[in-house]
Amino acid sequence: MYPIHYLNSISPKGTALLTQQYCTANGAEDAQAILVRSASMHEMEIPENLLAVARAGAGVNNIPLDRFADAGVVVFNTPGANAGSVMEMALCGMLLGSRDVIGGINWVQSIKDTGDVAKKVEKGKARFAGNEIANKRLGVIGLGAVGGPFANTARRLGMEVYGCDPYISVEAAWHLDEHIVHINNRDDIYANCDIISLHAPLLDSTRKMINKDAFDKMRDGVILLNFARDALVDDDALEEALKSGKVKCYVTDFPNDRTAQMEGVIAIPHLGASTEEAEDNCAKMAVRQVMDYLENGNIQNSVNYPNCNMGVCTKAGRIAIAHRNIPNSLSRFTTAMAADGINISDMVNRSRGAYAYTMLDMDQPASDALVAHLERIEGVLRVRKIR
Repeated sequence: MYPIHYLNSISPKGTALLTQQYCTANGAEDAQAILVRSASMHEMEIPENLLAVARAGAGVNNIPLDRFADAGVVVFNTPGANAGSVMEMALCGMLLGSRDVIGGINWVQSIKDTGDVAKKVEKGKARFAGNEIANKRLGVIGLGAVGGPFANTARRLGMEVYGCDPYISVEAAWHLDEHIVHINNRDDIYANCDIISLHAPLLDSTRKMINKDAFDKMRDGVILLNFARDALVDDDALEEALKSGKVKCYVTDFPNDRTAQMEGVIAIPHLGASTEEAEDNCAKMAVRQVMDYLENGNIQNSVNYPNCNMGVCTKAGRIAIAHRNIPNSLSRFTTAMAADGINISDMVNRSRGAYAYTMLDMDQPASDALVAHLERIEGVLRVRKIR
């Protein structure tokens, strides 16, 4: 049996996929896998038997990735599972930023008890006039699972779309509308676009990329959308840009103590992935990844170890080794197996930064002595006997 612990409630559409091989752990200390959404794991002690953590969502800032990697625990996320919901919210945000719908709604609420509402609406509605999005220039920074479909949708709505993503995958590029203008430099988007939408990951290179220098290059009255990560935007520079009129409206799904109080900000309470469909999709994807890892040793969509897949084991034995990415590791593993008289029929070795993962299929099951030998090899963090 594989005991699983839930740090948050997980959609039944996902947990229903678990077979009779799985049970609910009494607590995290008894679990081999943990499913989590938003609960913070930074202060959590890592149970000795824990093998995997799956985040039902894309962001993993609530999980100490390196600490789990050092313990040989693979952390998964679910990229793309909630992309449709986030894309729809970004589209909504673009419309809210272009048309003062929220201002108009709030005004109607303020006069609803004063009488003659219909007449007052017709007389006062002009102050909430906005702009159409058709024929406007939209710049999309990041053309992945959310940014790509968002750019395509904008094209179908009659917008002139510019996209910038130096790391776009071949698959993502194939799905882009042929009329989207590919830009290599973000500065060109800053200088030419009426609306700019952020869909880039938060990295050291992108943290506060929308700063004073970026704002200075933008058109006056630009609308800025952020449905990616809060820290992509420098709050000090944003406040100055809003006050000067450089930015007409900032629409964000990540309000904080600063932005929630700024005039000209539409602060949405992180609703991008808050749909039943997104929660179901994330849960199903997280559960499938955990099951494949526990049962077969395969890694798909890990954020602290390399992806590695050998399918279902059809040989007599399979060993999976989480280890540090140091020279001669693979030769030490194969030497240990040869000394134990074991023939390796197939193997895969992958690395990612400081960590690596090796899977070996064998013509006979591994002995406990071999497992113990492998565990003593320099750099080895965890050895699993899959079969």
